[in-house]
Amino acid sequence: MEFLSPENIVAVGTAVLGIVASGIMVWYERRVPRRKRIGYRVQMDNPIGDDVRMGRANVRLGLFDEAPEMSDATLVLLRIENDGSQGIDRDDYTSPEVHGLTVLFTDRTIRGVSVTQPSDTDHLMDHFTPSRGFGYDGNTLRIPRVPLNHGDHFKLLVLLSGGDVGSPIRLIGGIREGEVHPNRSATPDEKPPLFSRAARLITIMLTVSVLTLAGIIVAGDNPAWIGCESGTLEITGSTAFKPVVKELAEGYERKCRGSEIKVDPRGSAAGVNELSALGAESKRSTRNMIAFSDGPAIGGAGKLVGRRIALSVFTLVVNDGVKLSAKGLTLDQVRRIYRGEVTRWKQVDPALPDIPVVLVSRNADSGTRQTFQREVLGTWERVPSTSLDCVHKDDASAPVTRCELDSTEGVLDTVAELPGAIGYSEFTLAHDKKGVRPVSLDGDAPSVEDLEYGRSEYPYRAVEYAYTYGAPQDNSLAASFLSYVDETTSENVIRNHGHLPCSAMAASGLCAGD
Repeated sequence: MEFLSPENIVAVGTAVLGIVASGIMVWYERRVPRRKRIGYRVQMDNPIGDDVRMGRANVRLGLFDEAPEMSDATLVLLRIENDGSQGIDRDDYTSPEVHGLTVLFTDRTIRGVSVTQPSDTDHLMDHFTPSRGFGYDGNTLRIPRVPLNHGDHFKLLVLLSGGDVGSPIRLIGGIREGEVHPNRSATPDEKPPLFSRAARLITIMLTVSVLTLAGIIVAGDNPAWIGCESGTLEITGSTAFKPVVKELAEGYERKCRGSEIKVDPRGSAAGVNELSALGAESKRSTRNMIAFSDGPAIGGAGKLVGRRIALSVFTLVVNDGVKLSAKGLTLDQVRRIYRGEVTRWKQVDPALPDIPVVLVSRNADSGTRQTFQREVLGTWERVPSTSLDCVHKDDASAPVTRCELDSTEGVLDTVAELPGAIGYSEFTLAHDKKGVRPVSLDGDAPSVEDLEYGRSEYPYRAVEYAYTYGAPQDNSLAASFLSYVDETTSENVIRNHGHLPCSAMAASGLCAGD
């Protein structure tokens, strides 16, 4: 029977085990007494005198030469902690005396006591006063009724004389509906176990069951992701979003056998226009075609249907030799540069090198360029293309050298090579590129995180759209791939590439801007 497959058996067994374990823990919490517990443990019992009968005496430089009665001195570090499931109040101590607990050091005499507490529990020290019973006499140390929240602890460093290292140390006292008990010895830096033996056993059993189920699914004969479609899908459009689309396509192909996704970006406008033109000729030819665009399609999308995928941040980049300040450029300075009014970097800041400005732009099909013109310049780039190779100015009368390239990678490579060059790019690609510097605008650095949490008004950004010609059919590879893009694992891929998935940020409204 299909129901009795190994996956189902392990899944049902895991669910039953989880329910039973939860019931046991609830029963334990309700029925088992002594949920209030104070534990104590000796974290150090160390000789500091040179006449200790047991243990190896420490080397010291006359610490007790003037106090011969301390020749057999020892130091004990005692940790007292609330290791139960509930907090302990002053009234929970059952001692008839003013103090709450008593420590007995067999065959030793107390010479001094120091109390320490964690930095986040300053209130504990207020209870260690003589009026509340704190003190010592002979081999007896009296501890006040100290309130302890779950997990709270304090330590007592006790100086003793007249006994052996390792002599019995006992803490005496009672807790209403609880107990005082010794814990295993530990070094000062060692932490007690967080869970009981039963809790650890249940956790191990559940973990093994889940891992077994995962292994069966991964190694099974049918590892396909629900919603898979076979066939061929062509993805074109944005070059800036190419790394994300490429990784998503590879992930889909691994999950869905029989699918082949070709990623061939040639610019946002070029991809959208190609999709629109093919759809006008034959809608069937665009059934499995998606065009990604930096920002909405220009001039109206016609019969195209766009889906908001992610918020992308772009940046201006300059050659590494142009060392702008952390504030970068103002929007006014950027606009003057791209109007050809600034021809040398020294005109921007006297501290910058006296070298020509070289504008390295994208071609007209680029969504990165269209976003730059729309969000930063507020108009088109006024300086015409004056160079084919970005080095030689073909028009000697032009104020600056300006060239146009057909990919983000080409812009970054060229800016990195040419002194004085400035261009624009998707931010993550620019951030990892040697030889270029991202540029802040009006003091705001390009940052997806700052935009997400409202710490910045950085303007050079756009929503990435995925366009199809008409709504994709439910059983098409295009529809399946777009559904896959909305999955949690795909959201992580988008974030890892420095973009913000629109499906994860509905509350912020940043994707609703275009």
